[in-house]
Amino acid sequence: MFLRTALLVLKKDFAIEVKTLEILVTTLFFAVSCVLVFSFAFVKEGQAPPDAAAGILWIAIAFSGTLALGRTFERERYAETLRALLLAPAPRPALYVGKLLGILVLLALDALILVPLIALLFTAPLFARPLLLLLLLAGGTVGFAAVGTLFAAMLIRSRTRDVLLPILLYPITVPVIICGVRGTAALLESPPDETTAVMWLGILFALDVVFLTLALWTFEPLMTE
Repeated sequence: MFLRTALLVLKKDFAIEVKTLEILVTTLFFAVSCVLVFSFAFVKEGQAPPDAAAGILWIAIAFSGTLALGRTFERERYAETLRALLLAPAPRPALYVGKLLGILVLLALDALILVPLIALLFTAPLFARPLLLLLLLAGGTVGFAAVGTLFAAMLIRSRTRDVLLPILLYPITVPVIICGVRGTAALLESPPDETTAVMWLGILFALDVVFLTLALWTFEPLMTE
């Protein structure tokens, strides 16, 4: 029942997004614009600072993820969709997992465009260790989206949700972004520092476990109130 409910919520969001492409196009446009602005600022005569690519990658993911979180839950306000979901005879944490999976799919599509673009513009060897980079991106997006999905759902009834979401989200997800940046920067060294990248990856997965556990535990009481 739990998994079925989560997949049904994901299917609903996916079907709406396929018809409109509203969130995907908006977040991609925003992320690509962010990368282009940084490339004009930092790339001089074809050379960029060594660690710039790692920071810009995670900044673009964080900013586009925040935009996706706000727009995804904005839909649930229309016609009291969220109220209908909460009244359904289904585990409420499953609703959280379904929304989380939808955000993760959007962030994965963003990363699929951002990584080659940043590698090209900043001449960064992001594909030197593709498996480690993939694990870092997966761990970082899960941690960021786990907290963001909880806060976006909690703030859906607030008139100042667009302002409050980043104010609440960024201070808590700073450790996730730091781990992602430092781990990615280690992979950009010559030669790649795999030991350091694995260390940051371990910390990242530990944060994911903590954030997911707390989010699943607090989602139902927060949404009840």
